[in-house]
Amino acid sequence: MSIKIPYDTVRETIQQAFLNVGLTEEQAKTCAAIHAQSSADGVESHGLNRVPRFVDYVRRGLIDPKGSPELVRARGAVENYDGHLGIGITNALFCADRAMELAKEHGIGCVALKNTSHWMRGGTYAWRMAEAGFLGISWINTESCMPLWGSDQPGVGNNPFCIGIPREDGPIVLDMAMSQYAYGKLGVYRLAGKQLPYPGGFDSQGNLTTDPGAIEESRRILPTGYWKGSGMAIALDMAAALMANGNSGFDMDEQGRGSCVGCCQIFIAYDPYLFGTREEIQDMLNKRVAAADSSHPEHEGGLVTCPGERTLAARERSMREGVTVDETIWRQVKAIAGGDLDAKDISGR
Repeated sequence: MSIKIPYDTVRETIQQAFLNVGLTEEQAKTCAAIHAQSSADGVESHGLNRVPRFVDYVRRGLIDPKGSPELVRARGAVENYDGHLGIGITNALFCADRAMELAKEHGIGCVALKNTSHWMRGGTYAWRMAEAGFLGISWINTESCMPLWGSDQPGVGNNPFCIGIPREDGPIVLDMAMSQYAYGKLGVYRLAGKQLPYPGGFDSQGNLTTDPGAIEESRRILPTGYWKGSGMAIALDMAAALMANGNSGFDMDEQGRGSCVGCCQIFIAYDPYLFGTREEIQDMLNKRVAAADSSHPEHEGGLVTCPGERTLAARERSMREGVTVDETIWRQVKAIAGGDLDAKDISGR
């Protein structure tokens, strides 16, 4: 069952939960803001729902709150960092910001991060770069959680890819896993007792299904675009590991720690006005978005929008009416904030 909770209450409760597990005041405040913002934007699967698992990983020593990015090597506009299994959010924020600093100097900046942990909502960093006026690109590799096309067992990560376009009238931001639905989204539908709008994977008998629980059980999530998403996933995996000189998905499988522990992440920032004026670029973006948004809808009364436009509307609604949360997850997080650090994660993989 979904309920609405004021944004500040959600943020403050998450912050207290993180303080209870040993994060510093600054770390807890930063991470709580990102988790709460993700839920407010309609991405609860990687917002509030991820809090119990993060707490569990810190307690088990899979995430080290004292770990932080350390420069390994720098060459011009490219830098490589070791994340020392630190907090995924704070590590990723540092690297996105560093990529923008490099872009200010070189026109483009690239930061490759290895040995880090789950960055939660991947779109956070593309939004951050786009809102700062840069074209931002980022992606991550993960342990195997999705079958390669033609296989019936996990052999590659769903390796989310994000791109943020710095449109001043509202950024256009794509945040997508290489699976039709991420596991976190399956968990959202399962907890709500709902079927998926479209088939999202296979059940244990190999049948395409809209049942999120059946897909979680079989671990056969469907690659986006079938063989295309499968191919993109393996390419993103190798590219991230190559650029960061870190773990591939296979290496993470061998280590067996789960949930992106020890993964690689890439952050690229690009100055949008290197070869065109602000007026030229923004006019082009506005015309392109207007043309896309004016596409004839499939159903009467429907809306066609670019990625990120509905996010802004969801954010405004959450700030006005309260953040939509799953009641069971909310009780878990409140229990952790109250000192019960053994609250079990039921949100999904």
